[in-house]
Amino acid sequence: MKKTTQLLLLTVTMLFSATIFAQTISGTIVEVGSSVPLPGANVIEKGTSNGVTTDFDGNFTLNTSSSSGEIEISFVGYNTKTITFSGSADLGVIELESSQVGLEEVLIMASVAVDRKTPVAVSTIKSADIELKLGNQEFPEVLRSTPGIYATKQGGGYGDARVNIRGFQSENVAVMINGIPVNDMENGRVFWSNWAGLGDVTSQMQVQRGLGASKIAVPSIGGTINVVTKTTDVEQGGNLITSIANDGYFKYGMTYSTGLLDNGFAATISAAKTEGDGYVDGTEFTGFNYFINISKKINDAHKIAFSAFGAKQRHGQRQNRQLIETFKNSDRGRKFNADWGYKQGQLTFQEDNFYHKPQISLNHYWTLSENTSLNTSAYVSFGSGGGGGIRGTNKFGLGANGVSPYRSGLYGPINFDIIAAENEALGANGSETILRASRNDHNWYGVLSTLKTHLSDDLVLLTGLDFRSYTGIHFQEVTDLLGGQYWLDDSDENNPNNLTRVGDKINYHNDGKVGWIGAFGQLEYDVNEKLNTYLALAASNTSYKRIDYFNYLDTDPIQETDTYNFFGFSVKGGGNYRIDSNHNVFANVGYFERAADFDAVFLNFSNDNINADAENEKITSFELGYGYRSERLSANVNLYRTSWNDRTETASFQQPDGTRATANILGVNAIHQGIEIDFNYKATERINITGMLSLGDWTWDNNVANVRIFNEEQEEIDDSPFNLHIAGLKVGDAAQTTAALGLNYSISDETRLILDYNYFADNYADFDPSDRGVSGATPEEIAAELATDPVQPWKLPDFGIFDAVLKHDFKLGPFDTTLTGRVNNVFDTEYISDAQDGAGSTAQTALVYYGFGRTFSVGVKLNF
Repeated sequence: MKKTTQLLLLTVTMLFSATIFAQTISGTIVEVGSSVPLPGANVIEKGTSNGVTTDFDGNFTLNTSSSSGEIEISFVGYNTKTITFSGSADLGVIELESSQVGLEEVLIMASVAVDRKTPVAVSTIKSADIELKLGNQEFPEVLRSTPGIYATKQGGGYGDARVNIRGFQSENVAVMINGIPVNDMENGRVFWSNWAGLGDVTSQMQVQRGLGASKIAVPSIGGTINVVTKTTDVEQGGNLITSIANDGYFKYGMTYSTGLLDNGFAATISAAKTEGDGYVDGTEFTGFNYFINISKKINDAHKIAFSAFGAKQRHGQRQNRQLIETFKNSDRGRKFNADWGYKQGQLTFQEDNFYHKPQISLNHYWTLSENTSLNTSAYVSFGSGGGGGIRGTNKFGLGANGVSPYRSGLYGPINFDIIAAENEALGANGSETILRASRNDHNWYGVLSTLKTHLSDDLVLLTGLDFRSYTGIHFQEVTDLLGGQYWLDDSDENNPNNLTRVGDKINYHNDGKVGWIGAFGQLEYDVNEKLNTYLALAASNTSYKRIDYFNYLDTDPIQETDTYNFFGFSVKGGGNYRIDSNHNVFANVGYFERAADFDAVFLNFSNDNINADAENEKITSFELGYGYRSERLSANVNLYRTSWNDRTETASFQQPDGTRATANILGVNAIHQGIEIDFNYKATERINITGMLSLGDWTWDNNVANVRIFNEEQEEIDDSPFNLHIAGLKVGDAAQTTAALGLNYSISDETRLILDYNYFADNYADFDPSDRGVSGATPEEIAAELATDPVQPWKLPDFGIFDAVLKHDFKLGPFDTTLTGRVNNVFDTEYISDAQDGAGSTAQTALVYYGFGRTFSVGVKLNF
């Protein structure tokens, strides 16, 4: 009995002692510089297995087994931090530094939005998730489960993907890499094939929908895709990668980092080669991408970094859409492609793409004081390449019911040897049909500088300059005479004999010069611990000049136009209010005017027909958002409405007397509005569920009557009314309803299974509003037609696809190794991804692209 009593007393004493010595440690883990919370960070009591992970807001609470000691905080991609504790304590905000040198400064220049602080709709994808889901897909496709996004492969060639945000096409979506804009400065478009290797070197990709948090004078209507590349790792090491996939896909590459040396020097290099036959017939490809970053810490105030990356590639294309009937009748089905064939037994492209666009930058990070820093990037980009096609008699058509004398079999590939034999027989008469390349080279120089200063503990000022100079060099060149002796081309006024051969310029040759200077300023004011606000102003001047080398003699002064300037500006502001630790709301509003693009100024590709008073596009945007964060659930709801007025729209047509006239169409307006919902639910320690629903309502807002029309001398034509019947038509080219559901299941500490379902609906065929002219001949007939509802563009069938990923980590000798297998479109669903509206807006007349069927990839990564 005495021993039992002693045992009970000892047990009570031990329990009491544990209660006394156990302490509660809490805090919030964020990324240094950006203050972005780090959910899933590990917090462990050092020397024990006692630990927790942070919630969606980066918060943690740890009950320690000792009254004092150390906790160790770690997160993938960040340096581990050890903190001493004594007694219970709230450690407040704990900042983890990236394991990449200079990333903090890059994040400032890249205008990265902060969750529950920056009042914008935003989705961030880290490098680990990109690596997990990308495989042999196109880079923009990793965004498919993001609200408001519609991404497709278009024709299916390597790098030919495109992405729309909230119904806006690529020329209305700003794409920035490390804060540097990459949209084409003449037309605003983004060609993802130029960045085919970007997925290998991305640290994180952030999609800011709507106004976004971009601080430079970038007038994006739909949103901003912000890509932040890797810099260089603090620790020495690297990796080797290789992967195989369907249709002969093969990729291999390596990355190596010196680590941060004692002298402040660090460097990382990365390179990879990719090749394959392509899922679509005749889209064989090869690509080589590279990345280098060199940084040097000069002293505590100055740091410099040099970076260069690019992706030289060439790939066959499926440039021409086909009728649904054509795909059905061909024995190749959705893989059918009419734009390729064989010449002397070698695969030959009718349509292809080749390009190399390295981007090189020198960054200077200057800490002026404890409260002020100046980050400056000077960059250059030299683009070289273009796309292939034909000139002369078009002998490449499919013929009646797929039968053509220039093709091998029913719906077969092109037989270039037959065309070459015909050209050879023409002898001194020259080729009747040739292959050409349309070149779009460019030289781009820019400087972007951002000053950030804390005026007080609660007030931050960001201001800066954005300077760019761009020269686009446009021409066509002969690439293959197809058996002939020469090609007759009379487009060059300075070539009197009209004879051209391989390598000679034909059809057109001109330069487009674009200048840009912008200034921006933003005030961020933390009213209190709960309310964050901002106000941003930006202004820019865009200048255009055109030089024509073909349409005028070298001695003709009209060869070079004057410089035409267009002023644009933006104002936006908003606030985020954290109701409590779980709930927050935000609102933003903005208005901006954007200069018309290059082609709207120089109509009909000449120096004679100049629209010097091209109207600015005018955009107004409103957004409301709600966010919920708890230990297990993160959710967002966003409401938006964007009014796009005076969209750049021109139409050129022939008059009854044979002369050309141009309609500079003003008043083409559209409304894009909708609701977006997304969530992330941590069901258990091993199961994570994600989902989203995006419901858009995107329509052309009004009919356009009595458009002003000008002849070639820019004289207004009074008796030629031009009217558009578009009010209420659905905006095409992107699914207005999208949904996604994902499961991330950690089968074990080493093995993960990811399942994703994506659904797309209410996708209308693309069309040009200028093609919806009123057919009536009299004012009464015109008014009657405008009073009716126009015929909606053809609506594509709705579809959904499943993707699956299985990832396993293991040791292979001294290497930490990852094996990843992916299957996209698991159930081989047949669907139409893109369509161009046809006569009568029916399925029978629409020209379409089919999406890919089931594809797979298997990749291995060895870390050393």
